Amino acid sequence: MSLNPDAKSWFVYIVRCSDNSLYTGIAIDVEARISQHNKGKGAKYTRSRCPVELVYTESLSEKGDALRREIQIKKMSPQQKRNLVTNRPLYE
Repeated sequence: MSLNPDAKSWFVYIVRCSDNSLYTGIAIDVEARISQHNKGKGAKYTRSRCPVELVYTESLSEKGDALRREIQIKKMSPQQKRNLVTNRPLYE
């Protein structure tokens, strides 16, 4: 699946930080967002944990759906998040 912003899909993404922690976010253009994280211009959480590596994406058609899914994932335990990353292809 293309991560092209012209597709107008929203993506929930998970990145693995340099300290091996996982960060979850949403974006239309995931590649650009990962670049922002790695330049220290992303979320405060990732600024001190660069570089980050994209390990999971999930495509949703609406921003509200992406926000709700992001919240669901953020409420998961670290082990549940690792299982999600392990058991799903990077690009849905």
